[in-house]
Amino acid sequence: MKIHHLNCGSMREIDPADAADHRLEPARALNHCLLVETDAAGLVLVETGFGTPDVDRPEETLGRTFLDRTQALLDPEETAVRQIRRLGHSPDDVRHIVLTHLDLDHSGGLPDFPQATVHVHDAEYRAAMAATGAHPEHTLRYRPAHWAHRPHWRTYESRKGESWFGFDAVELDGLPPEILLIPLAGHTEGHCAVAVRDGDRWLLHAGDAFYHHGQIEPDDRWSMPLWEALEEITEIDRPLRVANQARLRELLRDHGDEVDVFSAHDPWAFARLAPAG
Repeated sequence: MKIHHLNCGSMREIDPADAADHRLEPARALNHCLLVETDAAGLVLVETGFGTPDVDRPEETLGRTFLDRTQALLDPEETAVRQIRRLGHSPDDVRHIVLTHLDLDHSGGLPDFPQATVHVHDAEYRAAMAATGAHPEHTLRYRPAHWAHRPHWRTYESRKGESWFGFDAVELDGLPPEILLIPLAGHTEGHCAVAVRDGDRWLLHAGDAFYHHGQIEPDDRWSMPLWEALEEITEIDRPLRVANQARLRELLRDHGDEVDVFSAHDPWAFARLAPAG
């Protein structure tokens, strides 16, 4: 399999200067997506970032609260569909989309690939289709315009017994066993990571299980208070989210030579990984 790292949506600049004993250059948060070329399943898109409708009608598809919160640039050249064309493929070649969850900055590109099967955790699907709920973030995060075209959904429940480095793992219909859903709820009800085999190593796209790599450093943790405050605003289950971050730290501590873990919006992790994509 060949894997491309794509930035499908730049957002506000993050200045890590307030991170204790750590200095990184300021960089824009982004939507880190993967395009996986497979032999039997065609192109597989992991996450979609912002799509064409978001660029054309941002107030309708994303909403003013999100736009103010993220300062999204909404550059049409950053949409997955444009980048896939630049790589020499047709959007119709994308046969499968695997999502960590259905937040608006992860699902915005769905309308650009109407023929693709969309793989997502069942709890996430049910929460998103309800569109509203007891949690105030639901009406902000789940945007029906992103699935108004009625995607071909394939939903999954967590399955005990299948294990990936000690995590529950879900094999996906029509996809090779080198691409797995790894349930990691807390940010949303059905939030998952996506594991992708990359040669002799694994990539773990952890979605929004954490926001920046300092949170999961096994031996040198550091914080970014403003970014982590946003993380707390958008969480559904804090104890579960925090526990899953601890499990990811253990994963890196015990298997860092076998697994590369990154989140959806960390620009420094993207800069490190993208040249290899």
